[in-house]
Amino acid sequence: MFKLASNVAKLSNVKCIATRHFSNVPDKLWNLGKLNHVAIAVPNMDKAVAFYKNALSATKVSDKVAQPEHGVYTVFVELGNTKIELLYPLGEKSPIKGFLDKNVNGGIHHICIEVDNIHEAMKTVKENKIRCLSEEPRI
Repeated sequence: MFKLASNVAKLSNVKCIATRHFSNVPDKLWNLGKLNHVAIAVPNMDKAVAFYKNALSATKVSDKVAQPEHGVYTVFVELGNTKIELLYPLGEKSPIKGFLDKNVNGGIHHICIEVDNIHEAMKTVKENKIRCLSEEPRI
């Protein structure tokens, strides 16, 4: 049972509650962990890598790796406690190519947040009408 500090509000079919007594909130079936990385689709991988190395002085930059199962090339950049995944299309059928066709300058493609139960986390995301890129986790 929740101890409510204010009224229950309804916003876009999503019920929101506020509470001062977090110990009364029931445990979830999964726990949110830390931000793992932010993935950015880039129209030119070489220019993007040069920007992070030269303009931002990134010293931890991985080699470009082909990920054929995902249709992308990836480069990971570490900036302090933050990881950025640069994504570039691998082939004409790459989902990143479609993203870049709509966003010619590139942009944030996704964020990756660690969870202790990915199946339950995906279920919660879907129940809240947030789009998942696939029915099953792809790691």
